[in-house]
Amino acid sequence: MPVKSCRTRLSGFGRYLPLLGLVLLLTVGACSGDNTESAPAKANHGGGHPGGGGPGKGPAKPAIPVAVQAVVTGSISSYYNATATLEADKEARVLARAAGVVGSLSVEEGDEVAAGDALLLIENGEYKLRLMQAEARTLNLRSRFERMEAMLAEDLTTQEEYQAARSDLASAEADEGLARLDLGYTTVRAPFAGRVTQRLIDLGQNITVGTELMVLADFMPLLARVHVPSREFNKLQQNQAVDLVLDSNGTRLQGRITLISPVIDPTSGTIKVTVEVTDYPAGTRPGDFTQVRIVTERRDGTTLVPRGAVITEKGETFVYITADGEGEDAKPTAERRLVTTGFADDDHMEILEGVAAGDRVVVKGQRSLKPGADLKILEGGSRETGSK
Repeated sequence: MPVKSCRTRLSGFGRYLPLLGLVLLLTVGACSGDNTESAPAKANHGGGHPGGGGPGKGPAKPAIPVAVQAVVTGSISSYYNATATLEADKEARVLARAAGVVGSLSVEEGDEVAAGDALLLIENGEYKLRLMQAEARTLNLRSRFERMEAMLAEDLTTQEEYQAARSDLASAEADEGLARLDLGYTTVRAPFAGRVTQRLIDLGQNITVGTELMVLADFMPLLARVHVPSREFNKLQQNQAVDLVLDSNGTRLQGRITLISPVIDPTSGTIKVTVEVTDYPAGTRPGDFTQVRIVTERRDGTTLVPRGAVITEKGETFVYITADGEGEDAKPTAERRLVTTGFADDDHMEILEGVAAGDRVVVKGQRSLKPGADLKILEGGSRETGSK
């Protein structure tokens, strides 16, 4: 009876042996996973793998490629910038001084003329006849005066008759002069050398005294008039060089200050400054818009960095310079320097405080830098900017 009972129990337990074996197998596998690390995992932990960061450290970050330039000492200026319209030095509307019909045109719009050149002719037959009448009357009265002069010498006439003959001759001579002047007005001439910019009449048109005939302008030199704040008055000088850039094609011109108004405009608080431009391309014309840049102050022997090297973020202005890393094989690192800036031009920024001549400032790649980052100086990226 006991033997039979034991076999019965063993037979029932045997049903669970396969399941128990599976549980033991899974348990052993889990324990093996806790105590064994794969080769890739060890490599990621720097376990002696080349390029690792050492035991317990992450992978080394690659050096950031940058271009640098040396901080230099040079000269820089502050500018007053304005927009102006180029104007002709002289411009005049030529008016008729004699009435009549336009008989011929000697020039057309765009033609260049010299002072005194004929612009047009008014039909002048009537004016010639008037001059002939005046000349005849003058000749007659001159003969009469000469007879009176001879008679007075022999006491054959009175002093009153002599003076009357003399007065009549003077009046006739004046009339002759006016007739000759009126005839001269029928040929309209250029008052100065320049270019015809407008023709306002046509051939055969009947005109009166005062009719506008043509517009004449002198393009040499061209002028730009700008209004500078009065606080800059003492910084400007006559004959001072001025830079100009044409809006139409970007052409750069050089001018000089010729006039500085002695008075301040009370409504705007500005002073009118006239800039003269004598050398310009053939296509430049009055009416072109131009950007005018006038130097108001110049500083020599100041610290300069490339303008693009200066970064302004969150109210701070700074640059990155290169610093020597620690260790024999260490790479240069980025050092963030707060700076105080001064004047700026197209290429450079003046640094009043923060860096010194000889420092190497990052000019390319600085936007992605963080303080202490390893740097890879690009070949040819370190060069002198040169003094201005």
